[in-house]
Amino acid sequence: MSLFMPCLIHHRRDRELVSITLGHPLLDDYLAFVAVRARTNTWLAVASDLKIFFGVVAKPPAEVTPADVFAFLSGQRAPRHGERVVRLEDGEPGLAARTIARRLSSVRGLYAYLAARGDTGVGRNPVPSSLAARRPGARRGKGGVALIRTPRTLPRVLAPAEVDALVAALRTHRDRAMVEAMLLGGLRRCEVLGLRGEDVNTGERRLFVAEGKGGSQRVVPVSGRFFASLGDYLEYERPAEATTKQLFVVLKGPRRGEPLSASGLDEILDGARARAGLAKATCHQLRHTCFTRLREAGMALEAIQAQAGHASIESTRIYLHLANGWLEKEYLRAAEAIEAQVVPLGVEATG
Repeated sequence: MSLFMPCLIHHRRDRELVSITLGHPLLDDYLAFVAVRARTNTWLAVASDLKIFFGVVAKPPAEVTPADVFAFLSGQRAPRHGERVVRLEDGEPGLAARTIARRLSSVRGLYAYLAARGDTGVGRNPVPSSLAARRPGARRGKGGVALIRTPRTLPRVLAPAEVDALVAALRTHRDRAMVEAMLLGGLRRCEVLGLRGEDVNTGERRLFVAEGKGGSQRVVPVSGRFFASLGDYLEYERPAEATTKQLFVVLKGPRRGEPLSASGLDEILDGARARAGLAKATCHQLRHTCFTRLREAGMALEAIQAQAGHASIESTRIYLHLANGWLEKEYLRAAEAIEAQVVPLGVEATG
């Protein structure tokens, strides 16, 4: 058996990430393959997941077995801070199920690539898609039991008072415009940072999202409040020397005028959250809050799907459960219809 320990290196040219390597030709080839098919964040996540996996199994790719995968899985589920310390979300002491599932997905994707090439010494994927179902004759991966069962939890949305406090804690027109793009338009963090001047249609109050999730494109309407904040930012704050097409740029320091990064936006939001006294406020929570409020206001689910850029309506159905009062109204409507058909007690039907 050969010993292999990955070494994750980010190769940059003029601050731009150009390649990621792990020190094994097959892994490096796969990361180059991912780079041209996925966004930078996905690329970075896959590289990190593979480093963690191969750092644990300590074998080159061609020598990994299903037993190694199950051993890795057991290690990921082991308590991180003692048996008695668990997360409130799911009561588990180890890593979150979604984190482990993502890591397994990254490893499974690697081996699908290696097996498809046919010249790597990998004949089959050592990561099972699922365990075989209990019924006789069931095929593995066809209705079987998932290796990791991820809890289906509802995301938290911000209350109106929390939204007001957060917006009031923002310090610049730029910051307010970015938050309102998520809060009023439902844009993802990467979509906000990817906005260009040519994507803004102020007259029709619309934004063109050129690179949505999965490379999709869409046009979304956004409230006039966003365009007012954007106009103030462009007039009073955006550096005149900025040459990038990206709308939102760094305002101070050595990177002044350069595109704002994802970590920069997170830092801005974290600062506003702390000043507002909120326990948590993330970019994704702002997006969830937007669609929840739109649903509460009566916006059709199909329209929310288009606004959100969801490929499947199933991803949008969560806002039925998040919208306050929707379930109650549906229940009362149905209950009233049922009660209207029931003969009250003590009243005899006449014929």
